[in-house]
Amino acid sequence: MDAFTTHRGRVFPLDRSNVDTDAILPKQYLKSISKFGYADWLFDDWRYLDPGDVETDTPSRRKNPQFALNEPRYQGASILLAGDNFGCGSSREHAVWALRDFGFRAIIAPGFADIFFSNCFKNGLLPLSLPAATIAELFGLAAAEAEFELEIDLAAQLVRSATREWHFDIDPARKHHLLEGLDDIAVTLASVDTIRGFEAQLQAREPWLFRAGPDRA
Repeated sequence: MDAFTTHRGRVFPLDRSNVDTDAILPKQYLKSISKFGYADWLFDDWRYLDPGDVETDTPSRRKNPQFALNEPRYQGASILLAGDNFGCGSSREHAVWALRDFGFRAIIAPGFADIFFSNCFKNGLLPLSLPAATIAELFGLAAAEAEFELEIDLAAQLVRSATREWHFDIDPARKHHLLEGLDDIAVTLASVDTIRGFEAQLQAREPWLFRAGPDRA
């Protein structure tokens, strides 16, 4: 997992609340068992005028000119600014994979659905909760500036514009994992010596648990 330290990027403002995971990545794309390759399908029903699935040739599809993410000024955006309760609905981790694969490194919103929030941290995507008044201010700045950018300093827990900065709270353990680029597997492997020591002690104390074959009982 890529570490997240300080990131500066263009902001894509999605001024909608209750954006669910089916809107982020529709159900037909859950057929794929890979953790990568979902970028073309992000916000699929909003980005395209015709339907698609995992077998559809994406370049041949007609893009919706009314959906802002298709505008040239938002190409390369890496910070998503959204309304409250982002990521609600089903718990599909694929939604986070699609956001990550598209190039988003952070999402800023007043609040997130719990499971989506957790899945973001597991995949190196930073979800930041800021007060509704601050979010409204950021939407105003994004509307006033053609290519609005923000800088996120995770170590300092600050979001910065060209003229302002805002503090955000984050769980210390999750902060550490992002700063070090540690997913759940890496966190577990960091304790591999302790795990092996426990297993050795258990095997010495209760060897019957480790017997193989029909006579195990």
